[in-house]
Amino acid sequence: MNKPPRRHSQQTHAKTAAFNPTYWVISVLSVLGLLIAFASQSHARGAPESFADLAEKLLPAVVNISTTQKIEAHQGQLPEGVPDLFRDFFERRGGNPQAPQQRPRNATSLGSGFVIDASKGLIVTNNHVIEGADKIKVILQDNTTLNAELLGRDPKSDVALLKVELKDVKLTEVKFGDSDKMRVGDWVVAIGNPFGLGGSVTAGIVSARGRNIHAGPYDDFIQTDASINKGNSGGPLFDLDGNVIGINTAIYSPSGGSVGIGFSVPSNIAKTVLADLEKFGHTRRGWLGVRIQTVSDEIAENLGLNPARGALVTSVAENGPAAKAGVKKGDVVISFNDKDVSEMRKLPRIVAETEVNKDVNMQVWRKGKVKKLKVKVGELEVAEKNGSTQAPVVTKTSATLKELGLSLGSLNNQTREKYKLPEEAKGVIILKVEADGPAAEKGLRAGELIVEVGQKEVTNPNEIKKAVKKAIKEDQKSLLLLIDGEEGLRFVAVKLTK
Repeated sequence: MNKPPRRHSQQTHAKTAAFNPTYWVISVLSVLGLLIAFASQSHARGAPESFADLAEKLLPAVVNISTTQKIEAHQGQLPEGVPDLFRDFFERRGGNPQAPQQRPRNATSLGSGFVIDASKGLIVTNNHVIEGADKIKVILQDNTTLNAELLGRDPKSDVALLKVELKDVKLTEVKFGDSDKMRVGDWVVAIGNPFGLGGSVTAGIVSARGRNIHAGPYDDFIQTDASINKGNSGGPLFDLDGNVIGINTAIYSPSGGSVGIGFSVPSNIAKTVLADLEKFGHTRRGWLGVRIQTVSDEIAENLGLNPARGALVTSVAENGPAAKAGVKKGDVVISFNDKDVSEMRKLPRIVAETEVNKDVNMQVWRKGKVKKLKVKVGELEVAEKNGSTQAPVVTKTSATLKELGLSLGSLNNQTREKYKLPEEAKGVIILKVEADGPAAEKGLRAGELIVEVGQKEVTNPNEIKKAVKKAIKEDQKSLLLLIDGEEGLRFVAVKLTK
């Protein structure tokens, strides 16, 4: 007779588990997974039920800024159809030059600001909010009005620092947070004075980081969809801990109202600027003394740099920090002050944030190798005052090559006069560019100068012909040219056609 299958008792299961290593491994991993999931959920911050407690705490620190300025001749509003991308900037900077002139008048404008030091009476706002103002008044949440003194301003970052006399007034301050820790999708709260309606609170998220809106050389804006309108400029952007992580500066606005695209100066940039404004009354930015351009994939291939990165040096200021450190035209700066330069526009910001007179490490890519240099950082403001920020521009061009789609010529009195080239101009002049040739694709024009080919200086068309033949023989796909034109020096990688 067949016996029925034997059923394991709980005791049997316990004994089996006790001697089964796989069972215990799976059990431990399951528990660890649950703990990790719980920890992740406990640190993640969901949408709050209400922003009321946060707003109540922060509102007293946010102020309205009222300015008065004597306008000699008002130019009117922007004409119909002009894309007023960043309206707060443009309406304060000239309006419509074709509008009828009006009599001198006193113009007033409104903006926002916030208290960063209650004991000293220090208040932060945008430079464009107070630019050109004859009188600045700060209006607190309880409508107390205080006269403000301008301690310093920085047009490049659009940040300004004010100071008010406290008298019997007690201010509420807020603290700066770490804007580098903000992630796309994090909740933020904006408070300001839109359209003169003081104490308005809006909420949204961080939409993007590192935005370049071409407002200045150090653009690194936080983009947010928190509603920001005209009058919000200079107001704070808070994280959910009540720390200021940005200064609301500009909006993208075809209509003049909020369309959910606002931009804020990151707090980590503002903190450095404000420290200088309080201490010196102006900024003290680092200065390297080079002109740079983007490293394209074609240029990187010519230089043997993989992947394409860094900032390509097109010229070096005479007696500047870079020149003294041994930086050469054609170098690619890939690291500065032990920070990677992943793209060209990062270098100006890294240099600007570096302490003046500090000796820092610098790495450049030169002739297929990394070269380490030591550079003593200069001060940008001093260099600008002395007229040293512009690296010397050499004017140049010359020859005739089907492989590049160019006709070139040597520099002489006739070509200098025809193309209005200065006596010190060097190089080979471009006489003609074939419309459907490789040079035309890269935007080369007649009258421009070819200064270098393959990072070697050229003075006549024959030198370029030899360089082209050699490149074709070595099966190169393109040739790296240093061009000098109206916009200054630039490197261009032109395709070679056999």
